[in-house]
Amino acid sequence: MRPPGRDAEDTVVRRARLRIVWVTGVVVTLLITLVGAVAYTVMTRAQDAQVRREVWYGAAYGDPERPPGCMWLYGPDGTGPVGGPEGFPLRSDLDRVRQTGEPVERTVRRDGTAYLVRTQLRRDGDVVQAVLDLRFQLADRDHLWLALGVAEGVGLVAAVAAGLVLGSRAVAPLAEALARQRRFVADASHELRTPVTRLHTRAQMLARHAVRDGLPARHREGLAVLVTSLGRLGEVLDDLLSSATLSAGQAWRATRRRVDLVALARTAAEEETDRARQRGLTVRVEAPPHPLWVDGVASALRRAVGELLNNAVTHTPPGGSVELTLTRSDGAVELTVADTGKGFEAGEAERLFRRFHRGGGGRYGLGLALLREVVTSHGGTVAASGRPGHGARFTVRLPQSAPSPPVPAERWVRAWQGWRAAVPLSGRPRPVAGPGRPDRWRR
Repeated sequence: MRPPGRDAEDTVVRRARLRIVWVTGVVVTLLITLVGAVAYTVMTRAQDAQVRREVWYGAAYGDPERPPGCMWLYGPDGTGPVGGPEGFPLRSDLDRVRQTGEPVERTVRRDGTAYLVRTQLRRDGDVVQAVLDLRFQLADRDHLWLALGVAEGVGLVAAVAAGLVLGSRAVAPLAEALARQRRFVADASHELRTPVTRLHTRAQMLARHAVRDGLPARHREGLAVLVTSLGRLGEVLDDLLSSATLSAGQAWRATRRRVDLVALARTAAEEETDRARQRGLTVRVEAPPHPLWVDGVASALRRAVGELLNNAVTHTPPGGSVELTLTRSDGAVELTVADTGKGFEAGEAERLFRRFHRGGGGRYGLGLALLREVVTSHGGTVAASGRPGHGARFTVRLPQSAPSPPVPAERWVRAWQGWRAAVPLSGRPRPVAGPGRPDRWRR
């Protein structure tokens, strides 16, 4: 299983790559569409001008006996060539031109095609109607639409391919920067951890000597603040190192085993007992008497449960209580930690799991962010709910481990028989007969 930190970084890189592909595809598609629209507009306007010139010339000078191609000419009395399209001539246009002397031009659609019809008065006084078949021009337009569609598809495929190449090259520096950041955090945390631990230990010793030697109160208070600050700095370094370790996948190289979440939760609660007692808190564990098994890394799960309890104890005022509940539902093990602390706003629930988010208690840290990384890496979910003044509740759901297959009785029999065959009779213990020693054995 991939570590959650690496998954988050991969998600950022993948989204950046997809965004580049999407933008490239949209830009290329818009360019092809724009070029196609311009080409189609220019072509249709040129065709319209050409066919109008042709029909005008045919109506003004064409010979009704030998009209131009794809054109039919009708005389003043409506006579025309044999085999012309049905419905022509348009006698209403002929009558109108006779009355007004003004030419009439229109487009008529019949029999699945279009005709450009022009009726006008010639110089010799005759009224002539020219009918031009536009099916070839319409076919050219259909072919142009088809060509534009094919060009659009090819351009889109080319845009996607180009976007993938550009995206991979463009986000490569981002991926490298994230990897360098992860290595820097791990190296810096590892190098700083030892000196900070030494400083913390030295500060604790100085604080004890200050109390023993009776130094002034302000010096003792200053040393106490120094010890607390160094302790928190050590916690931050531990969290940074853990986060870098999770992102690098080192913690997930261990063999995943079945973990009893009930025993693990009880152990974590016992570790918080002393601190809870000092703060005047009550910690209760509600769990079934039988184990609840999950598949995972015991150390990581122990850190997650400990973080939940630590968070609850830290944010609960004296006299409050913390309750840890374990149940099983729908093939999952549900662990809930509820407290009677200050709580938080409903809109803050999701932000609590962000790194270095300042929660209701004003504490910066990586704990809840690492908690989510651990839980999600185990295929589970974690959610928070609460209200100001009514405490907080954190719920972790982990997939329940499949039961171990039963060991057939024949395997035990074969194992026993193999042991008897391997160990000679003289090497096995045998009872010593005699009164008063029925239970003694000798070799």
